[in-house]
Amino acid sequence: MENIKELSFNKYTALSTLSITLCSSFFLLLVRMKLAHSFHYSFLMWNLFLAVIPYAITTYLKRIPKRETLSLMLWLCGWLLFLPNAPYIVTDFVHLKYNHSNYFWLDALVISAFALSGLLLFYFSLLDFNKIIAKKLNTEKANYLSILVLFASAFGVYLGRFFRYNSWDIVSNPANLFIDIANLLVNPEYMKESWIFTITFGVFLCGGFWVFKTLEQQKRPH
Repeated sequence: MENIKELSFNKYTALSTLSITLCSSFFLLLVRMKLAHSFHYSFLMWNLFLAVIPYAITTYLKRIPKRETLSLMLWLCGWLLFLPNAPYIVTDFVHLKYNHSNYFWLDALVISAFALSGLLLFYFSLLDFNKIIAKKLNTEKANYLSILVLFASAFGVYLGRFFRYNSWDIVSNPANLFIDIANLLVNPEYMKESWIFTITFGVFLCGGFWVFKTLEQQKRPH
């Protein structure tokens, strides 16, 4: 009974929080389009759609706790491929560099809102992953795996932002993808920027997840 109560509370909290941030993001984008008469930042909607996919996957998996291990692993592999799309939106601030609009402040708000929505989707999904793995293994191992996922996501964001790879390139363009990854791993001194970005962004994601998880634990019903 207590588990059902906790699950319902967490589901309500996640959906209500995401609904507010998503609606705010779309509202700001519509205002920006209206004032600037431009669809320049419409790509944020696609980025946010990709960010929803990993959250949808873990939400689905959480509803079927007794799924077979092999099936669970296949689902989680797909989840991991799409997961970097969520924090990737944070790097969309790079577009402000080329901004010459009179609505620079509004553009910054739009990207901030979408980045916040992406991070919330990311952390809610990772929190579900943590709980799913904890039931299969234990809490300590789940926490270690979550940290690995955080740094793997940071590396995935780097590949997307600087090498322009997408989640589906592992199927459509696997050769070039693995060659570039191998070069980054074998020649770290040559690609120092990738290591600096991955570690720095990974620490940022870890810090955010620690805060997110702490707040989530404090809000659990007693």
